[in-house]
Amino acid sequence: MSETADRVKKIVVEHLGVEAEKVTEDASFIDDLGADSLDIVELV
Repeated sequence: MSETADRVKKIVVEHLGVEAEKVTEDASFIDDLGADSLDIVELV
């Protein structure tokens, strides 16, 4: 993974409180990671 992808993954793990293994390029924020619309807005 690139440095940028690693940084994004770390932010997602910290913000959503999910396991790092669940955060993949194919993972859906809502369906796979349990994010809601507010979580997505905060991440952006």
